[in-house]
Amino acid sequence: MRALNIAATGMLAQQLNVEVISNNIANMNTTAFKRQRAEFQDLLYQNEVVVGSTSSDTGTIVPAGIQLGLGVRTAAVYRMTGQGQIVTTENSLDLAIQGKGYFQVTLPSGETAYTRAGSFQLSPEGQIVTANGYTVLPGVTVPNDAVDVTVNSSGEVQVTIAGQVQPQTVGQLELATFPNEVGLQALGDNLFAETPASGSPTTGVPGATGFGTVLQGFLETSNVDVVQEITNLIRAQRAYEMNSKVIETSDQMLQTMTQLH
Repeated sequence: MRALNIAATGMLAQQLNVEVISNNIANMNTTAFKRQRAEFQDLLYQNEVVVGSTSSDTGTIVPAGIQLGLGVRTAAVYRMTGQGQIVTTENSLDLAIQGKGYFQVTLPSGETAYTRAGSFQLSPEGQIVTANGYTVLPGVTVPNDAVDVTVNSSGEVQVTIAGQVQPQTVGQLELATFPNEVGLQALGDNLFAETPASGSPTTGVPGATGFGTVLQGFLETSNVDVVQEITNLIRAQRAYEMNSKVIETSDQMLQTMTQLH
């Protein structure tokens, strides 16, 4: 009774599908979160009658054959990198990227991580850091006597010092892009790491060719569409129910067989 195992693979696939959808919904308010989508593939097939084989001594060809599928498996969980909405916060250290690119962050291990969540703050030393205190590269320090911080669209950080009219440039933020940003590894805390699948990063000034621009006083929201996720959730639930129905039917067929005399 192959149907039992086939339906079991379907239930496991839809269980994972629901888990992916639930993570999307849970992060609907997470800054710059990118929703994910489960992708499925059919499993191997058992050939009862090989398609294209000869069916007689005269060389007649079997046009279709008999191939029995063995179920479904999860091929991948894709990250959908479409940009979320840009919302205003009126916080001078909230930065959104309009277009392609990631801010670069130094982890405690010394490795570089990447993020689009630009809800930055100042460390006790005046450095621009993430909510976890990780330094935003290349390490811009705002003087203690600065009364205003301005970040223009090209990532240039300028400060206004008390008693001075002209603003001073204290640093230049850079963005990183990847050939395949879907291949980045999610680390949690809105951070990503480079992988062989993502390719090596290319860094550049915001606004340059191939790089987005920086918007001060804005944040990028999650790109989760709640209505779409609820629709996908209902589909996954119905698919799970149908697979469980197959198991129930297969069990009834087995029960009928055992009752034969």
